[in-house]
This record gives sequence, C-alpha cells and structure tokens, in this order.
Amino acid sequence: MTKSRGILAPRHRWTEAELATLRQFYPDMSTQQVAVLLSLKAGSVYAKANSLGLRKSDAFLSTDRCTRIPRGRAAPRMRATQFEPGHSSWNKGRKGVNYDGMQATQFKPGQKPHTWVPIGSYRISGDGALERKVGDVPGPNHLRWHPVSRLVWEAANGPVPKGHMVIFRPGKKTTVLAEITLDRLELISRAEHARRNHPNSRSPELAQLVQLKGAITRQVNRIRREAEQQQGTHA
Repeated sequence: MTKSRGILAPRHRWTEAELATLRQFYPDMSTQQVAVLLSLKAGSVYAKANSLGLRKSDAFLSTDRCTRIPRGRAAPRMRATQFEPGHSSWNKGRKGVNYDGMQATQFKPGQKPHTWVPIGSYRISGDGALERKVGDVPGPNHLRWHPVSRLVWEAANGPVPKGHMVIFRPGKKTTVLAEITLDRLELISRAEHARRNHPNSRSPELAQLVQLKGAITRQVNRIRREAEQQQGTHA
C-alpha cells in the first residue's frame, strides 16, 4: 500500500557489476567503504555479502582498519584501562562503600521512603484510573496497586480469568470511588480489548493515518542514518 504511494523506496536489485564489485572489495575493505563505492546502505551491503557467504580476510581483520576487536587484541587506548593479570580492584572484600557524611542520608533498617503510603490508600495512575494500595510487597507497582474497577468486579465474581481484563463500559469511566459500580464494568478478553482499540475499529481514516505516520517515521530514520554514515565516512 505505501509502496504504491511512493513513500518507501523500491527494493534494490543487484546488478552483475555490483556483485562483482562486492566480491572484489568486501574481503579487504570496511563494509562502510564498500557501501560508499556502491552508493548503498551499509546494512544492504552486509546482508548481501552474508547471503553470498563472503567474509572479511584474515589480513583485513588483523589491521586497525577493522572495527571489530578480536579476542586477545584491543586498541592501544583500551589497553591503558584494562585489568592486568593478578590485579585486584580497589573495593575487593568491601561490602558497600561508606564515606564521611554519608551515614546521615542513608536508609536505616525498617525506614520507609517519603513516598510510602499505607495499605488502603488511593491514587490516580498514569492511565487515569483510580487504584487502591493492596500490599507492601517489593517489586513492580502492579503488585501493590490494583485498579478499583478490578477490585469491585472481583468482589462480586471472583478472580479475573487468565487472558481477560475488567474495563469500564463505553462512556462509563470515572475516577470517583462511589461511582465505580458493577453496572459500569464489563469483563472482556485481552484479544477483544486489542480489537476494540485497533485503529481499523475506530476509523478507516485513522488507520490510514497511522500507517502513513509509520511510513514517514521510517523514512526520516533512514535519512538520518544515511546522513550519520556519510559524516562518519568523511570524518
């Protein structure tokens, strides 16, 4: 669909002359340099060389022109900061790090952060849903905070079945605790939720705009990558 509109460039078809150039220069030149010779993206050159079974020569891999770092070899600027055999780190055998003045700001055993609130507290989530704190277990927030809509539904029907979710009926969403009642809620599968929120379900015009936005974003990213590659070649 997008190709017929001229948004995406057609797939490159390799000529015999380009293939000959690739086979001749790829083993002993950087992929970026070969890409410049062929006026192609480095990724396309690498993919084609890989499909043809082409590899960099040992002579090229042993030079500084190769950007890879084989085992046992490193750039001189890297060797200066590498650990030498038998070297011990400065904090070996030390549990934690303490400096003068740090103790005053460290957490004490049993101390709670200033953001802590008791179980039963309410908050509005980033998705605009009213949530209640149900525990203090460590880990992700969803272990401690549950949507009130889900708690109301489970109080009447039991745990939410696997692969399903509780949502508000259309036009019934609210963050007012007293208004979150069972008649405002419904249980649907996650697949149904995804279908309802798909652009095609909302509006065909919106779906086309979403596809067009994605195509434009890909083209902008491609142009940016090519510009960065050209700057790296001329640097």
